[in-house]
Amino acid sequence: MTRILAISSSPSPKTSKTRILIGRFIEAWSETDATMQVIHRDLGSKPPAHLDAETIAAFYTDADKLTATQKKRLSYSDTVIDELEWADVIVIGAPMHNFGIPSALKAWIDQVARVGKTFRYTDKGPVGLLSGKQVIVLGARGGDYSPSSQISALDQQTPYLRTALNFIGLTDTTFIYAEAVARDDAGLAQAETAVRDHVATLATLQAA
Repeated sequence: MTRILAISSSPSPKTSKTRILIGRFIEAWSETDATMQVIHRDLGSKPPAHLDAETIAAFYTDADKLTATQKKRLSYSDTVIDELEWADVIVIGAPMHNFGIPSALKAWIDQVARVGKTFRYTDKGPVGLLSGKQVIVLGARGGDYSPSSQISALDQQTPYLRTALNFIGLTDTTFIYAEAVARDDAGLAQAETAVRDHVATLATLQAA
């Protein structure tokens, strides 16, 4: 049985290409593992709160010293971190917004990047505490920002997400993008094929 955390961050429930890709991923995985369990976290329709001074202070307060108010402020962070710890596979839908990621996804990252929970400080620098999980980022961009394109340097999604995920220990990350979706559906179709191929590869590795 595989435990999958599916995270949508597009605010467009009916036209989102990344939601389509997440659906294809879940569909393909179900064909290889009928016993899988899935948690859906929809950041697009229910975005996390942005961090404020009180929440940040609670992040750095020892658990036995938290006030009732601080515990309430941490409840969302606790929940989404529990989901990450539960999951074997994490699928993140990440459309490109202004060369980066949606603000809701950034807010989620701020809620899960938490000292003592998902990373810790050491003499050699910070160390991520989430490990042994596979992450698949399913993106969609209006233009073509693939490595061979003339505007690839404008892609701020990939380096930021790779850095942020690595920071909390999620180092096994695959990026699959639907490119140039504002032009036609070819990029989406190619990404759908890539999703199914990737799931097949993972299933083979698990069976080995």
